[in-house]
Amino acid sequence: MSKVNDFLSEAGVFFLATADGDQPKVRPLGAHMEMDGKVLFGVGDFKDVYKQMVANPKVEIVACKPDGHWLRYTGKVVFESDPKYAQAALDAMPDLKNIYNETTGKKMMMFHLEDATAVDIPMMGAGENLLD
Repeated sequence: MSKVNDFLSEAGVFFLATADGDQPKVRPLGAHMEMDGKVLFGVGDFKDVYKQMVANPKVEIVACKPDGHWLRYTGKVVFESDPKYAQAALDAMPDLKNIYNETTGKKMMMFHLEDATAVDIPMMGAGENLLD
């Protein structure tokens, strides 16, 4: 998982693709962290992206590094039930505590991908599996 996390860190911004019925939806994200051997991401429980992942947990994340390599990280969303993950994300990004708190009632829903593949693909040539 460290290779995936490192790739995402170097890329900075990455894109999460979900499905809204039969319509694909793609949005930029940047926040991720590695914890307990998982690469974790967070979305708000009030956002459409969360509802889309609950309805269809199959997603894809794509990132591109300045050297032209790009990552295709595909899998099934599994939401974390342990609050330590959301707390770690909020501790790492304290500005988000203004959004996700008891007063607003909004929750940060942390997830990782299972049954996943992650391929580092150069501009030309075959890709390298990052999960081996």
